[in-house]
Amino acid sequence: MPYYRSVGCVPPKRHTQHRDSDGNLYREELMGEEGFSSDSSLLYHQGVPSAIVDSQVWDLPDQTRTPNHPLKPRHLKLHTLFPAPGEGPGACPVEGRRQVLGNNDVRIGYVVTGTNASPLYRNAIGDECVYVESGSGTVETLFGVIPYRAQDYVLVPRSTTHRWVPAEPSRLYAIEANSHISPPKRYLSRFGQLLEHAPYCERDLHGPGETFVVAGSDVEVLVKHRVGGEVVGTRMTYDTHPFDVVGWDGCMYPYTFNLEDYMPITGKIHQPPPVHQVFEGWNFVVCNFLPRKVDYHPLSIPVPYYHSNVDSDEIMFYVGGDYEARKGSGIGLGSISVHPGGYAHGPQPSAIEASLGAETFDETAVMIDTFQPLDLGEGGLAAEDPSYAWSWAGRRAGASATGEDGGPAVFSNS
Repeated sequence: MPYYRSVGCVPPKRHTQHRDSDGNLYREELMGEEGFSSDSSLLYHQGVPSAIVDSQVWDLPDQTRTPNHPLKPRHLKLHTLFPAPGEGPGACPVEGRRQVLGNNDVRIGYVVTGTNASPLYRNAIGDECVYVESGSGTVETLFGVIPYRAQDYVLVPRSTTHRWVPAEPSRLYAIEANSHISPPKRYLSRFGQLLEHAPYCERDLHGPGETFVVAGSDVEVLVKHRVGGEVVGTRMTYDTHPFDVVGWDGCMYPYTFNLEDYMPITGKIHQPPPVHQVFEGWNFVVCNFLPRKVDYHPLSIPVPYYHSNVDSDEIMFYVGGDYEARKGSGIGLGSISVHPGGYAHGPQPSAIEASLGAETFDETAVMIDTFQPLDLGEGGLAAEDPSYAWSWAGRRAGASATGEDGGPAVFSNS
């Protein structure tokens, strides 16, 4: 996180005695990144945060990955993976996630929840960035409670114990990193402040405002971790409730950021994808394409030019409006387009002329560019429209013209 917060009751000096009104010593826990060399927070527990009484295997949902071979673009219809919100009980926000795409740097999952809370959960592999396509609720964490709403990114740091509590059925698009996720370095000063040219600022990041203390014993927490290169799960049972934190301070904590607070950057001619970037992780970036004024050169072409992802796979998740470069195609709300490295992509041919003279675009999409090839998860294979790859060539026997563009390009991880 780029700035400091203090919540609840903390002592004047770190690593000194901190006691309750009865004289009992609180237990201090440092949660820190990169081996004491990066952001951290100090938490003060009523109990012992290391005290577990049991540890068992947690069998994860299907983690199978299938290479994109032979190489081709893909169209994945995520809304076909679950009943619509409210049509049935809904899935668990954590255990019900279906893996759509993944590699050794990042995994993309999708779930449509009911209103039942998830189990307590901790991802010990990396940070999570969960985009809320629709719905609302809260995320309870050992740092406190953060509310979520539609179009929020919910950022949960690695190894943060939390649970999802939907107030209404929610569509959640989960980006699970093997690293930390943060604002792009070019948006930050050398001391970590968001700079004037950044499309958002600290006022737009909403972390916990007060502690959330819960009593309990023999409390089960689902932990996602790695054995070698494999993603596995463990059920740990804690002697006392992990939500026993009476105060904390530091620069690492969960927070939300809403798309309404992102200020799109526009220009006289078509702007490249880095202007839409919102976060970065190791070997991947996250961008968002939002309603905005578009190019104002008299001869501008507002939709993207054809481009080759020579270093990356490009994943576009369409969540609002009508994406201009795909009008009239099979891409719709809830669709993902997969444009892999080694493949040149761009707008549907008819979309180029149709975009000329446009002053605004009404579209919302979340993009992930990865710098290693993505495999298909079981959810991705189940949601695929197999005719999509041939759509730029027009209608052919056995293939429908369900086309689309690719948007953006290639950018550096710094």
